[in-house]
Amino acid sequence: MALFEKIRKGLRKTRENVVGQFDSILKNFTKIDDELFDELLEILVLSDIGINSAQKICDELKDKAKKFGIKDPLEVRDLLKDTLKEMLKGNAELNLSTNPSVILVIGVNGVGKTTTIGKLSLKLKNEGKNVILGAADTFRAAAIDQLQIWADRARVDLIRQEEGSDPAAVVFDTISAAKSRNCNVIICDTAGRLHNKKNLMDELSKIIRIINRELPDAAVEILLVLDATTGQNAINQAKEFKKATGITGIALTKLDGTAKGGVVLSIKDELDIPVKFIGVGEQIDDLQPFDADSFVEALFSQETEN
Repeated sequence: MALFEKIRKGLRKTRENVVGQFDSILKNFTKIDDELFDELLEILVLSDIGINSAQKICDELKDKAKKFGIKDPLEVRDLLKDTLKEMLKGNAELNLSTNPSVILVIGVNGVGKTTTIGKLSLKLKNEGKNVILGAADTFRAAAIDQLQIWADRARVDLIRQEEGSDPAAVVFDTISAAKSRNCNVIICDTAGRLHNKKNLMDELSKIIRIINRELPDAAVEILLVLDATTGQNAINQAKEFKKATGITGIALTKLDGTAKGGVVLSIKDELDIPVKFIGVGEQIDDLQPFDADSFVEALFSQETEN
């Protein structure tokens, strides 16, 4: 299945819920006025875009409609598409500019963190990268075993220790192995940290210090995995993690399971953190690099669903 088609199908619920209502409103109005924008604002907020971002979008639409002399409400649709693309663009690609580069994956339990690591490792392996995984979520044996399954599937090495081991020690061992095996990319899992638990955040800081000490010149991505179905709760998690560490990007999973895909824009606009990957299904290749143009076009697609 083509990349665009995967994204389009993954966004079906959001498209039906949000864009469907949006199109209905535009057809029911004969002129562009404050009442129209009030209706649009409500739809945007209900899609989990967030009130501040939603208001920003509506203000932008008003300004553009006035600037270009647009009178037909149906033309607001294209204005909205252009506005969303502008707001979502920027820094969406992983920085893997050094050998090795490091991707530290963080997030609470249940968001699809380990699965995301597995899919990402396979994607990079298929691109010709020599990938090594570090199982630094040592508090759950199941997490280590699950990551081993993904490592075997992707045919990449996994560095692991026993349950209860020091996570920072696992990261150290993974870095050492990566150096000796000439790996291009190190991906480290971490415990499913509750974002309000200071000791776990302190441990995350310790891991980052190890990386900075052992690979001072390496490109480091700190990828926060969030579950799109949790909506504004995902935003709150991102805010707390951002306070504790320098998040460089978001992997947003389970977009196919929610009608509130507007959370993508809320993350980018309110937190100034780029979404770098989106999960649009259960298949191994359903973790897709985020592209603003493709995302918005898929969201507004009017093709008939199969």
